[in-house]
Amino acid sequence: MNKHGIIHTDGGARGNPGPAGVGVVIKFGGQKKLFKKFIGHATNNQAEYQGVILALEKSRELGLETLDIFLDSELVQRQLNQEYKIKDKDLGKLFVRIWNLKLYFKKITYNHIYREDNKEADRLVNRAIDEAT
Repeated sequence: MNKHGIIHTDGGARGNPGPAGVGVVIKFGGQKKLFKKFIGHATNNQAEYQGVILALEKSRELGLETLDIFLDSELVQRQLNQEYKIKDKDLGKLFVRIWNLKLYFKKITYNHIYREDNKEADRLVNRAIDEAT
């Protein structure tokens, strides 16, 4: 049986760069899991990448095999789909982490959504930052 997950992920930094957090919502088999994490000082784009990394790590722990990931950063979504080149070396390192984590799954799609369609993940980002600062 294929274990499929639908994931909303977000990352944000106050000040860009500044205090940053990530939020992940994973829906699978009638369940919903929420994750948040304060990641310290980062840029918005670094936080968006860290959100995808957390989503992949948690999906692996949950035993999911295929993932539809939704994020509101068009830049990160297009970089993960290899439509845009990555010029920033720090983002490049995060991309490699995602590329390596991707090997644990049968299929992953990265989909861009509008910010208003990603409110639950965004709330988790803000909660992670608020709790840590």
